[in-house]
Amino acid sequence: DVVQLIATLIEPYDGTLYDPCCGSGGMFIQSADLVKSKQGDINRINVYGQEKDAATYRLAKMNLALRGISHNLGGTNDSSFTHDLHKGLYFNYIMANPPFNLKGWYDDNLKNDARWADYVTPLDSNANYAWILHILSHLKPRDGVAGFLLANGSLNDSDTLAIRQKLIENDKVESIIVLPRELFITTDISVTLWILNQNKKGGNYHGRNLRNREGEILFIDLR
Repeated sequence: DVVQLIATLIEPYDGTLYDPCCGSGGMFIQSADLVKSKQGDINRINVYGQEKDAATYRLAKMNLALRGISHNLGGTNDSSFTHDLHKGLYFNYIMANPPFNLKGWYDDNLKNDARWADYVTPLDSNANYAWILHILSHLKPRDGVAGFLLANGSLNDSDTLAIRQKLIENDKVESIIVLPRELFITTDISVTLWILNQNKKGGNYHGRNLRNREGEILFIDLR
């Protein structure tokens, strides 16, 4: 249900779709199902992803191949942070469900990484904002849209205030949606859905004329 919600909001109907922590490929598969239900053509979507765990990486490749979904998951399993297999590529859509409050992600070589050069280096004890800035770095600069999940604590962590403030000043955040509890088997906590958008000026988007939303953030509490 969460994947369907994200896909419905950002509408990855054509172009390139990226997931930096793709797991077994569930985001891609459910998105393809949504496209089909809208009479879309999954051949118009090129899927890119990365997965750290070797067994899960192989499972993702199998899942996508069996469903005829064009994909590039890199040549091997690896960390999106320390070895970005799609460095320099920009995508129309990004969907992700990163591990919440991930520890042990940081490497000293990442201190001056270009992904957070315009912000602040994220905490080495928590990867939440590293995921945000990694995702932002891969969005197409003119019109890229991303939808991803984070723990609710990422909204008020005092140690990440500077990055949050800069994201708002740069007008990258389209919406923050607090979701109901008990949506996941592994945890009953409420989580937050973030929507980032590189183009809040409005205009044509999949056949609809969107209004200008510059300087605005839509907050929705669905608990």
